[in-house]
Amino acid sequence: MKPGPVIRIDFRGGIVSPGDLYNILVAAGRLGLRRASFGLRQQMFLEVDDSIRNALCVELDALGIDYVNNLEGFPNIVSSFPAEEIFITRSWLSEGVYKDIFDAFDFRPRLKVNISDANQSFTPMLTGNINWVAAPGSPHYWHCFIRFPKTNIIYEAPVCAYTNDLASITACLEDQLMKGEMNGDALFGHPAMAHYLWKKAEAHLELPPFNLPYYEGLNRYGNKNWLGIYTREEWLSIDFLKSICRLCLETRIGQFCITPWKSIMIKSIEDADRPRWNALLDQFRINMRHAANELNFQVEDQNPDALALKIFLLKKLNRDDIRTFGICFGIKTRPRSEVFCNILIRRRAMIRLGRWSFWYRYDICCSEEFNPNKRTAWVFSRNNPRWLLPEQLRRAIIAYYDGKSIAASQQVEQSNRQPDKTAVQQIHQCGECLSVYDDPETSFGDLPAQYQCAVCDAPKDAFVPREWEKQSA
Repeated sequence: MKPGPVIRIDFRGGIVSPGDLYNILVAAGRLGLRRASFGLRQQMFLEVDDSIRNALCVELDALGIDYVNNLEGFPNIVSSFPAEEIFITRSWLSEGVYKDIFDAFDFRPRLKVNISDANQSFTPMLTGNINWVAAPGSPHYWHCFIRFPKTNIIYEAPVCAYTNDLASITACLEDQLMKGEMNGDALFGHPAMAHYLWKKAEAHLELPPFNLPYYEGLNRYGNKNWLGIYTREEWLSIDFLKSICRLCLETRIGQFCITPWKSIMIKSIEDADRPRWNALLDQFRINMRHAANELNFQVEDQNPDALALKIFLLKKLNRDDIRTFGICFGIKTRPRSEVFCNILIRRRAMIRLGRWSFWYRYDICCSEEFNPNKRTAWVFSRNNPRWLLPEQLRRAIIAYYDGKSIAASQQVEQSNRQPDKTAVQQIHQCGECLSVYDDPETSFGDLPAQYQCAVCDAPKDAFVPREWEKQSA
């Protein structure tokens, strides 16, 4: 099943004023639209028929709203702003700093840009091509991680950039990357970089372990409250969203936040206004307090098939009462899409006839060290029919917890172990995304000619044999 045509409206960093959002919703409602949904890069989608597409574009143009006429195009800037003050404390990165950075972007990036606080795991840090992460001990300085386009190669810059230069440096980096520059040292050694203020990075930045907070419900922080709204169907009625905007304006709340989990957040709710927000939720029958394992899924934008698979797997996980704390699941059905996860369920068609696909099988892939900020690196289970997928997913979950236990034991024993010698082993590495084929049950040479990379769908002949020296204790 494929979604209908959409208009995509990007809100830089996941922030929009209730007044601007209300005007968009009024225009959409006037043309007969009844619902809206939100995306992984903190944007909003409006499903439109061809009969009203042009009319909606005229309305948005009149409002001065930037929009994209499909799912692709200029990607939105993702930020950790929705978590600020709620899930992030004791950080120099304040609301004002975020907004100064967003205002400095007087262009729409062609590559994916992420702007993140280092003291959180609520929003993904390295899913962009240009990833800025606030230096924890150096106010107004930022580490930069480059993920080269169409690869899984991550380069960490040896220097930190100053806040006021982020937008300009992003434009310079993007220009070089779009020209095909694939050398990190050359990127930051470019003559144009000499014009900016830099500070030597004191050490490699250790990103925090993944721990997704519970992000829905009406909750207290400090002396105020925040409201998080998630829906299983991934859409909300336009009437409900307009009512939220009106209540924000009436109670002097200046911003509406969209998260990378396809949910919305409203911050700075006063205690005196809690009854009005509860009444609004009652009026529209908005359910709260979904199971944590449901909130920990990421599926592709505008994809009913992926959403149906999520619901199918959730029923099995809930039936068997499976613990999933600390795990972020992703579902991928499109060759070039991207989701943030440490366990990925990947659908592949065994038969393709032009635009049509048949006879699906599913792989379960795991990120390196089960860290979702690293790329999905190895295949846990391959070619599963749909009916077997829940059991294989359960086994992957067990492997995750077993791995955590083993890692904890090895950390205790590491100081008493010394490397002895190296063993040379031949591996096969994808020439496009650099992932390594690692399936002890099937040697690379025995794979069929039509085999594709589990990460990027590159053909079998894109793999390159390499020798790897592995330390043995």
